[in-house]
Amino acid sequence: MIPVTEFRQFTEQQPAFRVLKPWWDVFTDYLSVIMLMIGVFGCTLQVMQDKIICLPQRTFQPNETELMSPPVPITPVSSVPVTELKGLKTNLDIQQYSYINQMCYEKALHWYAKYFPYLVLIHTVIFIVCSNFWFKFPGSSSKIEHFISILGKCFDSPWTTRALSEVSGENPEEKDNKKNSASRSNLNIPAIEGTLEKSPSLRSIPDKIVVDKPAPSVLDKKEGEQAKALFEKVKKFRLHVEEGDILYMMYVRQTVVKVFKFILIIAYNSVLVSRVKFTVKCNVDLQDMTGYRQFSCNHTMAHLFSKLSYCYLCFVIVYGLTCLYTSYWLFYRSLKEYSFEYVRQETGIDDIPDVKNDFAFMLHMIDQYDPLYSKRFAVFLSEVSENKLKQLNLNHEWTVDKLRQKLQTNSNNRLELQLFMFPGLPDTIFEVAELQSLKLEIINNVTIPASIVQLEDLQELSLYQCSLKIHSAATSFLKENLKVLRVKFDDMRELPQWMYVLRSLEELHLIGSFSSDVSKYVTLDSLRELKSLKTLTLKSNFTKVPQSFVDVASHLQRLCICNDGTKLVMLNNLKKMVHLTELELLHCDLERIPHAIFSLSNLQMLDLKENNIRSIEEIVSFQHLRKLTCLKLWHNSIAFIPEHIKKLGSLERLYLSHNKIEILPSHLFLCNKLRYLDVSNNDIRFIPPEIGVLQSLQYFSVTCNKIENIPDELFFCKKLKTLKLGRNMLSVLSPKISYLGALAHLELKGNHFEFLPAELGCCHSLKRSGLVVEDVLFETVPSDIREQMEAE
Repeated sequence: MIPVTEFRQFTEQQPAFRVLKPWWDVFTDYLSVIMLMIGVFGCTLQVMQDKIICLPQRTFQPNETELMSPPVPITPVSSVPVTELKGLKTNLDIQQYSYINQMCYEKALHWYAKYFPYLVLIHTVIFIVCSNFWFKFPGSSSKIEHFISILGKCFDSPWTTRALSEVSGENPEEKDNKKNSASRSNLNIPAIEGTLEKSPSLRSIPDKIVVDKPAPSVLDKKEGEQAKALFEKVKKFRLHVEEGDILYMMYVRQTVVKVFKFILIIAYNSVLVSRVKFTVKCNVDLQDMTGYRQFSCNHTMAHLFSKLSYCYLCFVIVYGLTCLYTSYWLFYRSLKEYSFEYVRQETGIDDIPDVKNDFAFMLHMIDQYDPLYSKRFAVFLSEVSENKLKQLNLNHEWTVDKLRQKLQTNSNNRLELQLFMFPGLPDTIFEVAELQSLKLEIINNVTIPASIVQLEDLQELSLYQCSLKIHSAATSFLKENLKVLRVKFDDMRELPQWMYVLRSLEELHLIGSFSSDVSKYVTLDSLRELKSLKTLTLKSNFTKVPQSFVDVASHLQRLCICNDGTKLVMLNNLKKMVHLTELELLHCDLERIPHAIFSLSNLQMLDLKENNIRSIEEIVSFQHLRKLTCLKLWHNSIAFIPEHIKKLGSLERLYLSHNKIEILPSHLFLCNKLRYLDVSNNDIRFIPPEIGVLQSLQYFSVTCNKIENIPDELFFCKKLKTLKLGRNMLSVLSPKISYLGALAHLELKGNHFEFLPAELGCCHSLKRSGLVVEDVLFETVPSDIREQMEAE
């Protein structure tokens, strides 16, 4: 016979799975074991003992008296000896009795009486399978195993205890005092670790008292990394499980099957249980083999089976009522949604999200086991909790000394710390007191705390694709101390709102895409607060200069607009920016010099780089800009320099490189204050001798042109320090190069020189590092001059 232990495989799960078995599943499991024992016990009796015992039944008829009952001779009473009484003779042997028993068992005994133990066994096995099928089905068991694994780690994680203790409202000193006083009064009184989470249906569950394990004040690095990995696992698991409801549907279906099974069992058992009788009439035609047709049989197990059936029905009724309660619980409550509202109110962690589908269903099941699991699990659903953990790990990883090693001096000669793709801001940053510039790149969902006030020397802040929040105390600090702010963004709405109140701000650099209706986001009132703003850089996709910027920029001195190729159409607003000294309109697809520029009487530098300017006839209007000293028209399509350029008497720096200029007009050199002239990367073939007029010239570049000869007058520019003649068609360098005593950089590479004049030695400021020439050509210089030039 099969022992009961063989059925354990149907009911056994991993011990951890018990958290997903509510009280009714545990109760029905015990009922299933009892019913299984009834079935096994009945089957054992069926096999071990006789099923039925039959005796032939005599029938008397007048004409058959002699046949059926042979005459018995009458003997006088006095002559009959006293003997023991015996039963009626049937003249049947043991084999005939066995045959009769088998035939009557098969033909006369009701099927319910015969198969009752087996029915009990089959029904019970079906109940067991239905109760545990969702633990075995591949589509659901994998999710359950994963969930149980994560749940156990979350429950035991030191970070869970730390996070819940931080929101308990007690500081560590008060908590220690309470523990010490409690231990002195009664050493056996356990502390309360935390109040159990009560979902709306479980508010009546009393708080669970557990021993409070003293949490360490600081997590070590390994524990922090484990908690960080748990957050990632919970995120991925939630994303995966919330997509479907297979667990919920599986549990509902197996419950419905059990209810229908219960109804079926009650229906037919209540009718057939009365068919289990002790006495059975058997009418089987066995006269040819035994001489009898009717038999009287006793079902030996009838009395016991009758009691077992009634007992079995009682257990089935209890089982069914439990299943009906389960069905009511499943359909009455919304188990595909789970709210952590009570946990949020109790712990103060307000960002714990509600969950749905299978995730919600498993949490409802866990609440039936112990609501504390849901409460501790909720810690790993909170972004606030995750950010605190990241902050803790950051503080472990980035110590003050390690941050000081990353300090560098930036272009503004400030001590700068750059943080790239950090998960947050280490608190240790605010202990680097000497920090002057902080550059944050691709750092999201972090908060600048009030502790930034410790950085008394901080003057510059760069935010590249960062989404930050800022403490009110930090806003007040930056309002008074910040001088330079750089913001790079993907959406206009990412601009920090607190930047509009930085009244000490002197430089504002904005890089990103603006919407065409930019005025709706950047209001006039907001920028008016920037009273100290002197430099404004906008790298974006404007079609016109925003009115809101212009109106508040009456005190602006430098404006830079880089439009990335988008055509800048309306520039009239520039007329109002009368205090501008520097203006850069880069890559704005301009075809002519905007007339609005000619009204900027204080302008000193104008840069129109990378536009589509073909003609500069309007340059005559520059004569009204008497302070203009630097004009940059490089990287355009200019083919001709008009005669009016001679009227720019104050011009000191002129950039005309990367154009299509073929002729350098002589009237260009009437700008006798020119100190810097760059006409490289054009189609120039000839340098006029009038260049000798530029006695203040210090930098001259004609690189990448088609020049064949250098006029001797060029060497009369004795203040020349940089001369770039590379990549032309020169074949001879005049010995008059010796006149350029201040020359420190000479570029000759890419020409057709055969030798270099020895007069290079007279250029005492020229060293080998400043001479750009082929090595072979350098060897033509006398050795003593080479040594002189190579000497440091």
